[in-house]
Amino acid sequence: MDPLVLLAEFLGSLFLTLSVFASGGLWWAVGGALALVVLLIGKLSGGHVNPAISAAVYFKGGLSVQELLSYVASQVAGGVSALYIYRVFA
Repeated sequence: MDPLVLLAEFLGSLFLTLSVFASGGLWWAVGGALALVVLLIGKLSGGHVNPAISAAVYFKGGLSVQELLSYVASQVAGGVSALYIYRVFA
């Protein structure tokens, strides 16, 4: 598994989750953040940025178990990091 792919998923999840917190869940801000993340990292990692999407790709046969666990770990780490950043700076 390429570490750059996992870094992209981590940063994408961090940005998306931080956008949700900072905007208060405004649909246009969240949608814009998701569109930006998918455009930036889509070709590199698939732009999942969500464990549910990664699980769907796994069940469709697009990921191995090892890849699924790596994706989910980096996505959860990105989300938890976003929560920490938001609590520290907000």
